[in-house]
Amino acid sequence: MRLYVPATIDLLGTWHAAGEVPVEDPGLLGAFQAPDDTEEGEYSALMSAADASAELLAGPGRRVVIVVEAAWSGGAVRARDWRAVHADLAERPAGADPDEDLGWFGTQEIPDLLR
Repeated sequence: MRLYVPATIDLLGTWHAAGEVPVEDPGLLGAFQAPDDTEEGEYSALMSAADASAELLAGPGRRVVIVVEAAWSGGAVRARDWRAVHADLAERPAGADPDEDLGWFGTQEIPDLLR
């Protein structure tokens, strides 16, 4: 199962340092699953998670979505199950275009993304 977990740069930093997304965290509770394996279905889930990320920001900042590939049945989602991170390339003002695409980052690029 592929999940799209909305986050912020601060949440990404916290979760990356912990090596997991704890189930108690509200970001995971808002995870989105693609309705099917098509490119359109996955893009729809990604952009829904991006909208949820913007809501977590409640103002200017960078939307972040963690892509997780795992059979999740509750509990923490370990970092080893993260497949990629999508994020805005720069900080966005409040009210920016919600349809603007996110950049793709491999999990090995997370430390650079956090700088």
